[in-house]
Amino acid sequence: MLYISQIRNKKPLHERNHYPYNIPSLSGLDELKFRNPVTFIVGENGIGKSTLVEAIAINAGFNPEGGSRNFNFSTMDSHSALFEDIQVIRTAYRNRDGYFLRAESFYNVATAVDQYEAQKSYGGSLHERSHGESFLSLLHHRLNGNGLYIFDEPESALSIISQLNMLSRIKQLVELRSQFIIATHSPILMAYPEADIYQVSENGIKLIAYQDTEQYKLMKYFMNNHERMLSELGFDLIL
Repeated sequence: MLYISQIRNKKPLHERNHYPYNIPSLSGLDELKFRNPVTFIVGENGIGKSTLVEAIAINAGFNPEGGSRNFNFSTMDSHSALFEDIQVIRTAYRNRDGYFLRAESFYNVATAVDQYEAQKSYGGSLHERSHGESFLSLLHHRLNGNGLYIFDEPESALSIISQLNMLSRIKQLVELRSQFIIATHSPILMAYPEADIYQVSENGIKLIAYQDTEQYKLMKYFMNNHERMLSELGFDLIL
């Protein structure tokens, strides 16, 4: 199920002379298409993927710090103005549920949940759980399907086993007519079958196969050659 089919940048090229267009990956962004229920946006730190996902989420009606459309709190305005230039192209279908999970400000969301007395929808107070447990509680209790779910680096608090748990839950929610747009560094999450993977780099944004991502290649090389790689990093090992 797709609720968003495309985003377009309305800003003329000659006017893209300020932040965030000083980020090379965003300076030439004109459009981005969503073809499958799960889309990953990947790339190195500081390359612009979180800025892009954040702009999509805000333009889709979510609070910049995360949460559902009902959340309107503001702790600190740290988002870029890219959302003002982005146009979200929706399909004929309308999502009943929706959520923006922004890992770095999820503590603020947990506080708002307690203030709104909405703990029941999340399986209890999120502050009474570890960071990773609160993420999983959100996935299993708050997200109900028929939803548009936008995540920014959800793996940051999750163990490998919890990331596998998340993969399984994403599958369940996709089967319940949901769409996911996820910025991630995790080679585990981006292994989701038939997902589209957009690589964000200084050369722009392009589709890439899972096995061609830097995350997959580096993790595979490290697991197969960890002693050699540690030695190359300056560790004094006897090989």
